[in-house]
Amino acid sequence: MHGSQIDYRARAGYADRLILPPMRTRCAKKMTQSDLDNIKHEIPHQSPLQPVELDADSEIQFDCHKGISCFNACCRNIDITLMPYDILRLKRRVGLTSSQWVANFTVPYPMDAHEMPGLKMATKAGSSECVFLREEGCSVYEDRPSACRYYALGSMGVRRVASAKVDDIYFLVKEPHCKGHDEPKRLTVGQYRNSQGLEKYDEMNREWRDIVLKKRSAGPTIGKPSARSMQLFDMCSYDMDNFRDFIATDGFSQVFALDADEQTALMKDEDKLLLFACRFLKQVLFGEMTIAVKADGCRARLEKRRRASATSEQENADRE
Repeated sequence: MHGSQIDYRARAGYADRLILPPMRTRCAKKMTQSDLDNIKHEIPHQSPLQPVELDADSEIQFDCHKGISCFNACCRNIDITLMPYDILRLKRRVGLTSSQWVANFTVPYPMDAHEMPGLKMATKAGSSECVFLREEGCSVYEDRPSACRYYALGSMGVRRVASAKVDDIYFLVKEPHCKGHDEPKRLTVGQYRNSQGLEKYDEMNREWRDIVLKKRSAGPTIGKPSARSMQLFDMCSYDMDNFRDFIATDGFSQVFALDADEQTALMKDEDKLLLFACRFLKQVLFGEMTIAVKADGCRARLEKRRRASATSEQENADRE
């Protein structure tokens, strides 16, 4: 698709129900079937999110193309939440490092009450137009974000009763300005997703989405993450250049056991690096141990921290 839309969840009053989304026209939440039924039944009639659950085989009527009368209208009023793979693709597109691209083309925002760092696409000065919109359309179309690809579908991660699995379900989003729903083309949700190149995007972003969902659902139990955890989340989500440097440090290699081939692959392939960053985050935040650790290294690191803490306490006592 060629852009994204006004945040229909906030307008409909469901921002507290649906997690601040990993992407604009998608919403993700860990829910039971009962929660899902309540949401579908409570959606206001005027909401652009249609209260009919779709799956990959469901048929929809929609098309977007340059000849349509509303072409580019969605790109002129955006609120696009970015995901990690969006940033990888776009920073490569313009030839910048992750931190340079983020500094130039995004706006930070808190994803939850603990202020987990999120990023939105920047707009042109003094307007709500996407920074990449040109008269002829999207100037980064081949690398456009997940949100733009999904429109006019909404996607939601749902955890069914007595299931540990998060299922993807879909909804149709109809907004007054969009004429794509009047086009005669009919296709399944799965065919639409394939036409928009979403398989790769979802594959690359799924682990990160699960981290955000798990943190949200476990929030009352684990409490507010430490400042260090927030910094790691920010780096692992949005800055693969710094994360690459991080895993090449002596401090990292003292604790984590990566073989030479895996280390080399991560240094060369940013897609693999992003997936590894999500594994690292799950291990740090939730104790999901998928990266081997060195027992001696962990003990040495803990001893180093203990000595540093003792020195700091002694210095404070001497000053008093």
